[in-house]
Amino acid sequence: MNPLKKLASQTAIYGLPTIVGRLLSYLLTPLYTYNFTAQEFGVNSTAYSFVSFLLVLLTYGMETALFRFSQSEIDKQKVYTTALISLISSSAIFVFFMCLFSAPLAEMSKFKGHSEYVVWFSIIIATDAIAAISFAKLREQGKAKRFAIIKSINIFIYVGLNLFFILFCKNIYESQNSTLKAFIDKIYNPEIGIGYIFISNLIASLVTLLLLAPEILRIKMVFELPLWKRMMRYAIPLLIAGLAGMTNETFDRILLNYLLPEKDAMTQIGIYSACYKVSIIMTIFIQTFRFAAEPFFFNQSKEKDSKKTMADIMKYFVIICTIIFLGTMMNIQWIQYFAGSPEFRTGIKIVPILLLANMFLGVFINQSIWYKLSGQTHYGAYLTIFGALITIVLNLYWIPKIGYMGCAWATLVCYASMMIASYFLGNKHYPVNYDLKRILGYIGLSLTLYFVSRYIRTESAGINLIINNLILLVFVMAVWKMDVKKLVTKAV
Repeated sequence: MNPLKKLASQTAIYGLPTIVGRLLSYLLTPLYTYNFTAQEFGVNSTAYSFVSFLLVLLTYGMETALFRFSQSEIDKQKVYTTALISLISSSAIFVFFMCLFSAPLAEMSKFKGHSEYVVWFSIIIATDAIAAISFAKLREQGKAKRFAIIKSINIFIYVGLNLFFILFCKNIYESQNSTLKAFIDKIYNPEIGIGYIFISNLIASLVTLLLLAPEILRIKMVFELPLWKRMMRYAIPLLIAGLAGMTNETFDRILLNYLLPEKDAMTQIGIYSACYKVSIIMTIFIQTFRFAAEPFFFNQSKEKDSKKTMADIMKYFVIICTIIFLGTMMNIQWIQYFAGSPEFRTGIKIVPILLLANMFLGVFINQSIWYKLSGQTHYGAYLTIFGALITIVLNLYWIPKIGYMGCAWATLVCYASMMIASYFLGNKHYPVNYDLKRILGYIGLSLTLYFVSRYIRTESAGINLIINNLILLVFVMAVWKMDVKKLVTKAV
């Protein structure tokens, strides 16, 4: 099968649950922002920012180590069980200490009076860490359908429970005449509020781990210490890079929590996070691509024309990203309502900044395969730490001055800097002949058309929407004529 066609097929299968999950999560945003205040939604966003860090810490690069050592070791099962036993052990220790110190940890996180959040999330993180290595094994074995089915079940349980608690139970509880009220009164407590999001996540994670039981229990458990040490040497730089990466992605919300006055912090976090969701389409595509691309690139690395394949993939990756960027911004006048009530929509001006930032992140992720294939994973750590330092410094400077706008600009500068640095390092250690003329041309054209659209305004919202989408159509037709038509013709 044509490698580009194969990657597209795997991206579609692996990405289906990711796309569905992200879109449903996207659609849940109005549920949250129309039922909770910006301050309450800020608590949710802050909690998941901490979770992102801890999940990276608890998986400590073992997923990528599994892919790498499954290529070099004869006994692939031993690689998997060594990683699995390691993660089960570390997760159990983590849950014990988090539960033991739940009260002070809740105070430190500014979740005053909610030590149960710490307990719930410790279990969520532990189960997700253990599940992650089993999902990685399914990807390594090419069992995309089973991967997609289990991921989809997780998503539908999470979304279904959110709708059940926040929409159905709340409405029945507030009703005076419903026949179900007596039953709902027994299972629903309005004081839990935003906590029902966390409970839904907890149940979904536990069910997912149960569904992965065959991958965990139906094998002979073997732990090989020398192999584990080699895997850890490979994985530790990835752990450092992962933690630095989470700094780039979510640390801004944590800094908002501590750098702004307490009365404003959670509200600004809520507004920033809700508007961040508007850029979710770019994030969906990047995450979907990432799931399929990593094992694909490892498998393709032995092929003669692997570097040409990488260059082609980068070009078409950027094409899709620019279409997403322009498509979102040309329709922002109606897309913005997904951010929630007017209180939340005050932050919609951050969307083009974050879309562009995430595009640069996607390019960086695409490039990053050079240090993974060459075994120089320490460069991944250096690059991401470099980005993390930029994120921290710029946020420390900008947040007290311009609040969450500073977070958006810091994100853009961070990812652009990482992308540029990775390109030059990769060109030195693992050169790939990217079509920079076309790539930069598409990015420049999409930005030019976006700024043009801002100056073409009428008093009619409907006419503005038509003009904007005609501009989008011009871009799509140009892309089709210059590159996409040739790819489609070749694939068929």
